[in-house]
Amino acid sequence: MSTVELTKDNFAETLKDNSFVLIDFWADWCGPCRQFAPVFESSSDQHTDIVHAKVDTEAQRELAFEFKIQSIPTLMIVRDQTVIYNEPGALPAEALESLITQARELDMEEVKQKVAEQAGDTPQ
Repeated sequence: MSTVELTKDNFAETLKDNSFVLIDFWADWCGPCRQFAPVFESSSDQHTDIVHAKVDTEAQRELAFEFKIQSIPTLMIVRDQTVIYNEPGALPAEALESLITQARELDMEEVKQKVAEQAGDTPQ
């Protein structure tokens, strides 16, 4: 599966319609971004059940600002509309594969409960 280009117009809908999304925040001028691109594309081909999406931080400055992207590439993993990973840096293929495995193994009900507790929204 090829990667999806995310914009401010399709970002929210993409996260709403898909339970597992990997997002690569990148820019054309960024050397590490260009090095990470084939790793990300290969992962997209290998994990067809996961949406692999890219945000061009130059063209989508509002999204980059909204998510406080200060260094690129930044990889974000979103499961069930919850950000579970958001870190800068180009990853080698093995590290990305390990991260995907860990993300798949998460109990999202537990994650959502912890997020609610941190936000002070613990159900009584």
